[in-house]
Amino acid sequence: MFAIVNIKGRQYKVSESDRVFVPRLKDDIGAKVSFGDVLMFSKDDKSFQVGAPKLSMNVEATVLNHVKDEKVIVFKKKRRKGYKRTKGHRQQYTEIEINSIK
Repeated sequence: MFAIVNIKGRQYKVSESDRVFVPRLKDDIGAKVSFGDVLMFSKDDKSFQVGAPKLSMNVEATVLNHVKDEKVIVFKKKRRKGYKRTKGHRQQYTEIEINSIK
């Protein structure tokens, strides 16, 4: 059993007891969250329900942790002008565990 759910503009294929990293959510650690944008659902790999544009189902999850991704270095340079800029960026994610698909 799996579902394709839209979480903050991105689509994820999730099953029960999956752990997924999604873009940062405002909820606290241990909070229960519900996502209502279920685009597709399948009880087995032979039958599918496809929404137009979404199904009337919910995916319930628990917030496990807030983490940061690895650092990405942004380097800009213009030759012969003495211009160099270095910046780093770490994207923030939330780890969630899928409890149920209803």
